[in-house]
Amino acid sequence: MNTKIFCDIADLNSIKKFNKKKIVKGFTTNPSLMRKAGATDYKSYSKRILKICKSKPISFEVFADDLKSMIEQGKKINTWGSNVYVKVPIVNSKNKFTGSVIRELNNQNIKLNITAVYSAKQTEKILKIINKKTKVIISIFAGRAGDSGKDPIPEFIKSIKLARKFKNIEILWASVREPYNYLQAKQLGCHIITIPPSIIEKIETKGKSLNQLTIDTVKAFLIDSKKSKFKI
Repeated sequence: MNTKIFCDIADLNSIKKFNKKKIVKGFTTNPSLMRKAGATDYKSYSKRILKICKSKPISFEVFADDLKSMIEQGKKINTWGSNVYVKVPIVNSKNKFTGSVIRELNNQNIKLNITAVYSAKQTEKILKIINKKTKVIISIFAGRAGDSGKDPIPEFIKSIKLARKFKNIEILWASVREPYNYLQAKQLGCHIITIPPSIIEKIETKGKSLNQLTIDTVKAFLIDSKKSKFKI
């Protein structure tokens, strides 16, 4: 499996930089990243991003909390560009399944990125309501699951198996914590992994040997002990 790397980002200068990289096959954003990047007008800022990223797939998330408004926002976002995926959370803040939103947008052949997914049961619910032609990404949050003490790997294995019946479905490893997650995603057969810029740069430099890592670690400790002027 050739797992595609997407860059999880919203900063305009960084998008310019990473859009030029062959290793980066697409982008994902979310309202939190947009706010951090200084966006004050969601639509105009997204349009500025699209002037940079003209062909690679990019996901823009709806931020409404009621299902009707989610549908309205999704339809508008879809008009911004042919490379746009509309990002929809699996539930709203009241834990109401957004199935009606997913079904409505999918029936209009709008490309979707279903986000905040944590379990294969949620993947199964999504697959039951979508067609087999319009592209859909299912973003499973590995890092956040791991942070809470849950092993995300079984959920990926089950979800990837369920998705095999759909040629239009891609399973995405989200909330990356370290470069090793890229290897994990590839071994599992994830179609996509979305990674923050700093970790993409670490992946680009490729891995050092274990022996070199040992030497580098010992050197770092030595430098710090000298700077501290420690004595025993």
